[in-house]
Amino acid sequence: MNNHTRNSPASQGSDEQHTDGYEHPEPVEQFFADQDTARRTKRRPPSKAKRRRRLRRTVVMLVVLMLFAGTVFGVAMMLRDLLGLNDVTDYAGPGGEETVFSVTEGAGALAIGTGLESADIVADSATFVEALGAIADGREVQPGEYEMRLQMPAADAAEALLGDDPSLVSYAAVARDLRQGEVFDILSTSTGIPRAEFDALAADPTQFGLPAQALSLEGYLHPGEYRFDVEATATDIITEMVRSTTDRLAEDGVTDPAEQYRILTIASIVQAEAQQGDYATVAGAINNRLTPGNTETSGFIQSDASVTYGLGKRSYQLTDEEKQDTSNPYNTYANPGLPKGPIGSPGDEAIDATVNPADVPFYFWVTVNLDTGETKFSETYAEHLRYVDEYLGWCTDNPGRCE
Repeated sequence: MNNHTRNSPASQGSDEQHTDGYEHPEPVEQFFADQDTARRTKRRPPSKAKRRRRLRRTVVMLVVLMLFAGTVFGVAMMLRDLLGLNDVTDYAGPGGEETVFSVTEGAGALAIGTGLESADIVADSATFVEALGAIADGREVQPGEYEMRLQMPAADAAEALLGDDPSLVSYAAVARDLRQGEVFDILSTSTGIPRAEFDALAADPTQFGLPAQALSLEGYLHPGEYRFDVEATATDIITEMVRSTTDRLAEDGVTDPAEQYRILTIASIVQAEAQQGDYATVAGAINNRLTPGNTETSGFIQSDASVTYGLGKRSYQLTDEEKQDTSNPYNTYANPGLPKGPIGSPGDEAIDATVNPADVPFYFWVTVNLDTGETKFSETYAEHLRYVDEYLGWCTDNPGRCE
């Protein structure tokens, strides 16, 4: 048995090697510290390939997250649309750009609301109908033109259409192509003003700025829907209607009174003779007929509508005697050039077409089907006669329609 002295007092606290021949084991803490140091010493930075792989994984994760978020947002918006949560049912107001809204005769609340929504005056027709019903109290929106604003609150739009007491205005609807006497009958019925007052004003058209050659107010009584103040006089009413016509001519660049009279004379024939889609073509053909030196018509317009105006009737049928009557100042078969004046009330479209006629080679036109308004044009009289036969055939197949 070996003798050991590891527990002797002399050996305690000494840094010398023990006399038993063994090394003293290191403390546990030191052992693990050394191991950690060794690992750190051996660790190398990640390679470039490894870094690229990590970057790709990060990008892929971000893309997946973004796609997921977008999908969730899209589904949420779709659900809002299906549930009507995105629908704007009313504007906050007070409204934007000024506009004019027309209410036609017989239009009900729903039709008016639909029109307002289509024009972006109100956000939702149903909301407007509800707002209108809240203040209507039995009243109805009167036909006419109303000054409004785009994107108005429904309540404001309803107030704009019903706010004025309808008993304070006189409503008059004047159609296109009406003659002066027919317009006066409408005005008298609508306002209660005797027809004789309007006739007296027509006897002196120059007081309304018409040129000296004007025989009456014919052609200047602008078509449209009017809401006259109940206190308006016959002079006030005629002044407004004439101003509407001259303002339109001025918009088209025609400001000279004599030229305005000429344009209105042609436009009234265009209005009476043509369908709207043919206005510019007929205006161009009339200009060709009036061109000096043309050998096809020798300056004769040959308008049935102007002849019947001078005869004081409305008819598609004229006798040879009526066409040859030079005493009729509106007979454009017997008298070359323009008739003595307008033969009715042309609308804006006919006026525009007359100011800007189509450049066409035609001299002749004839409506071959009174139901569809189909009109055929020709450069020569021989070709025109073939189309006249087509019209007469239609009249034969439709008894009483061409009288």
